[in-house]
Amino acid sequence: MSTPLVLLFYEKLIPGSQIVNRLQDLGYRVSSVTQSDKLIDEVRKHHPMALIMDLHSKTGDIPLSIQTLKEDLETQHIPVLAFAEVNNEDLHEKARLAGAKLIAGEEAVLDQLPHLMEHLLEVD
Repeated sequence: MSTPLVLLFYEKLIPGSQIVNRLQDLGYRVSSVTQSDKLIDEVRKHHPMALIMDLHSKTGDIPLSIQTLKEDLETQHIPVLAFAEVNNEDLHEKARLAGAKLIAGEEAVLDQLPHLMEHLLEVD
């Protein structure tokens, strides 16, 4: 049996690369996407078990991408963990309304990743 795949979207090297390493340490395969315009296609191509998405993007509207994925019958079942700076409540709220299952602060993702992944993958 292959290891579970998590697709991670990030543009900032830190914390993106740190999250990749941490997920691999936890036993996940990780596919990274660093260009927002390729995000939807990569999700459809790889069919990951979960998505982790940095809401901060200079090139795209990540909450809109989450909404698009949640409206698509092929991808709506994939749980999304979205993260951004703690003080960016507007972006957190947009992600929640778009359909993200979990929203966390940037630092919390690294500090609490095992717990967040466990919660993210719980069946509702």
